[in-house]
Amino acid sequence: MVACDRRPGARGGAGSLRALVSGLRDTESDGVSVGVALGSGVFGAAGDRPRQLVPMPSFPGDLLDPAQSHGDVLIQLAGERVDDVRAAVERFESAVTGWRVRWRIEGFRAGNRMEGGRGLARNPFHFTEGFGNPADEREVLDRALVRDGQGEPAWAVGGSYQVVRIIRLATELWDKDSVHEQERIIGRRRDGRWLDGASVGEQPNFPADPRGRLTPLDSHVRLATPDRRRPAPLVRRGYGYDRGDGDTGLVFSCFQRDLAAGFETVQKRLAGEAMATYTLTTGGGYYFVPPPGDAWPAAVATG
Repeated sequence: MVACDRRPGARGGAGSLRALVSGLRDTESDGVSVGVALGSGVFGAAGDRPRQLVPMPSFPGDLLDPAQSHGDVLIQLAGERVDDVRAAVERFESAVTGWRVRWRIEGFRAGNRMEGGRGLARNPFHFTEGFGNPADEREVLDRALVRDGQGEPAWAVGGSYQVVRIIRLATELWDKDSVHEQERIIGRRRDGRWLDGASVGEQPNFPADPRGRLTPLDSHVRLATPDRRRPAPLVRRGYGYDRGDGDTGLVFSCFQRDLAAGFETVQKRLAGEAMATYTLTTGGGYYFVPPPGDAWPAAVATG
C-alpha cells in the first residue's frame, strides 16, 4: 500500500486525479493488480464527497502517527511475486510526478488460500483468519458496496468505504503465552474452530455460555460479533507486515457500505478486549474505493 498526497501547487496537470489514474494504468502488468481509494483530503471545495468520509479518528488505545496515517489517495498494488510488486511501485512513483508518498507499507498473506469460498491466511499471531467473511459473493457485495438510497452522491453508488489499520503486534510477548491461553484471548482455535466445539462452518452458541466459561466474554471474536446470527456488515482482508527491528504486525483492511454500521460499531465493541495488551494501532486511515468506470475523477472535482 502507498498513501499519497498531492504536491503543493500541483492542482492541475500532473497533480490531477486524471493524471494519477493514467499513471496507475501504466503501472499495471500481468502479474500486478492496482487499485485506488480516495481520502477525504483529495476533495476540493466543489467535490461531491461521500458523506461518511472523514479523517480516521483515534480510538481508545490507538497511538496514530500522522506520518503513517491518512493521505489524499491510497494505492494498493498486489501480486504473487514481491519483486514484481516492488517494480510496479517504482514505475508508479516515477510516472506520477504531481504526487508525493505520505506513507507506504509492504504486506504479505502467509498461507494464503481459498477454502469454502473464503480467502484465508495465517496472521502473525499464528491464527487462520478470514472465516468471518461470507462465502456467498452476493452477500460479500451486499456488505461492501454502497447502494442507492443511502444518501450518498450518485457517483459513489457501487463504491465502498475502506478502513486501513496498521496494527503493531507484540509477537514476542504473545508467543510466551500457551496456545490454550491464546485461543481464549481470540475466542477460536488456531485453525478456526470454535471453543465450544462448533465446527468452522457452524455458529457458536454464545447464549448457552453467558458467563464466558467456554468462550471468554472479553475474547476478540465474542466482543466483535456477540450475535453470530447478525454478523457485522463488512468484509475484511488482513496482511502481515515485518519492517524489521521488532516492528511486526497486521495491516487490517475492511470494506463496507456504511462505516458507522460496519467498522465503527465493531471497533467500539472491542473496547476492553483481552487482546488489547498485545496490539497498538499506529496508522492507517479512512478511504473510499470508487466504483468501476471513468466518471468519478470529474465528480471529485480536484482539477
